Amino acid sequence: MTRKIGGPRNSPRSGKMPEPRRSGAATRQAILESALAAFTRAGYDGAGVREIVQGAGVTAMMVNRYFGSKERLFTEAVELAFTRKGILTENLIVDDDDPALFCRRFAETLVNRTAPGSAILSGFPLLLRSVSNERATAILRDKIDRHFTQPLAAMLPGVEADERAGLLLSLIAGVQVMRQIIESPALAGADSIKLSSYLAKIIQCLIMKKE
Repeated sequence: MTRKIGGPRNSPRSGKMPEPRRSGAATRQAILESALAAFTRAGYDGAGVREIVQGAGVTAMMVNRYFGSKERLFTEAVELAFTRKGILTENLIVDDDDPALFCRRFAETLVNRTAPGSAILSGFPLLLRSVSNERATAILRDKIDRHFTQPLAAMLPGVEADERAGLLLSLIAGVQVMRQIIESPALAGADSIKLSSYLAKIIQCLIMKKE
């Protein structure tokens, strides 16, 4: 761990070599990763600077130097979380000749990523635990629109693509809540093949709207 300012230095006589200093980019990334973990665990209001600096091995002064404010740090942590897509990945590409294939892939990915025991994507608890803060909600709304709604809507044929993209995202969120957060027996214990089949039909209704 990097020595904190004011902490004891390693003596040459101790036989231990001092750890190499991190670059500015590495320090910034360490703060960002620690902040993401803190916001994911406790939300915008619950995450404290002390927890973030301890996780990153830095001082509060360095957090302020790199990010300036908690709001900016939260904004960049959300950006980091949302770039790590686990469901709407680049592999899910609409095939104009076979949109049913896209629907099956979409459904199977959603079922697999929300299977009992699977890791909950950091962006989801980050969202759930921060929506009580008005400013955090505004940041999340903007990031969701740019990272998910707009790209998904651009893939959809036909009219009212934004609305259908929003419904697809709501479907993803609902399945995550029921399968991973609440662990509803009806969904958490469902046969994955049958569940994927049901979801594919729902997704296809939203994908295939032409008029």
